[in-house]
Amino acid sequence: MAIPKGEAFVFLKRLMDTISPTGFEKQASVVWATEAKTFADEVYGDTHGNTFAVINSKGSPKIMLAGHIDEIGMIVTNIDKDGFVAFGLLGGWDPQVLPGQRVVIKTANNLIRGVVGRKPIHLLTDEERKKVAEVNNLWIDIGASSKKEAERHLQVGNPAVVDTGFQRMVGNNLTCRGFDDRIGAFIVLEAARLAATLNPKVAIYAVGTAQEEIGTRGAITSAFGIDPKVGIAVDVGFATDTPGMGSEKNKYGDVKLGGGPIVVCGPNINNPLREIILDTAKINKIKTQTQVNPGVTGTDARSMQVTRAGVATSLISVPNRYMHTPNEMVNWGDVVDTIILIAQVVVQMDNNTNFNPGV
Repeated sequence: MAIPKGEAFVFLKRLMDTISPTGFEKQASVVWATEAKTFADEVYGDTHGNTFAVINSKGSPKIMLAGHIDEIGMIVTNIDKDGFVAFGLLGGWDPQVLPGQRVVIKTANNLIRGVVGRKPIHLLTDEERKKVAEVNNLWIDIGASSKKEAERHLQVGNPAVVDTGFQRMVGNNLTCRGFDDRIGAFIVLEAARLAATLNPKVAIYAVGTAQEEIGTRGAITSAFGIDPKVGIAVDVGFATDTPGMGSEKNKYGDVKLGGGPIVVCGPNINNPLREIILDTAKINKIKTQTQVNPGVTGTDARSMQVTRAGVATSLISVPNRYMHTPNEMVNWGDVVDTIILIAQVVVQMDNNTNFNPGV
């Protein structure tokens, strides 16, 4: 079973190059919804910013596929008298990666380019060089010479992202900002598209969830609205195959790019559903990897699981290098295998599928 690489890449590149900082997901949601309308029975959004694509709405039970469409970003907090722009962080940044980065600020009608500024290393004292960069000592320079000039182009409250785009790498790998987690939003929609061709008995709700990066908020509201029996969250997981990650393998496992989707294990996961996923992977000759999370995951799975009376929830992650940096990296083979795996899992379900882990 193949995913048309050319067609899928056109959509993926368009989605990845779209600005989608948490709380300001509209542009990416429009791209996602436009693609969904080419095959879904119903496409709609809600007041929280979640976007839904429904397949076989009269089927049963309801299956929710969640990939959050937001990314980490920045937001303008002040403009000083000389036109330099102060900013806050949307989501979990390592400020060390920000100095010198190009950024793009989204205004009502335009995209404004800027650069994150910091005092040059030549002018830092020995003590300053030992300290990590702090956001309150950074600024965005758009080239304006005064507050008045800057305010002709942007205003306080405008969101921003690092200006790095989608690129193909060697070894079937891809890099871009925001693979955490527009790659998940891409996968759930493509999995729904594939499942639609396989005569599913269930109702499939693919959701591009909002505001995951500040507390899985979109999953809370969208899952409550759908009231699914089953929820599969798709996110990225830590690849531990890079230098300096040796000790992390004890915590996150020996996870490689190109090693297949990660099927997460732990109390946030419904064990019968996880077994179905693993059995389906084996039947379809899809290699998988394992990561253990002893508590709740930091993903949409944490919210879906405890919605209403509870949802049989699983988390499938795409191995990702350099998470929450301007250049995250994933493997196209892992992405395709995740799409196929989810579609095959979903189409074998019906009202008789038992997800009860107890009596």
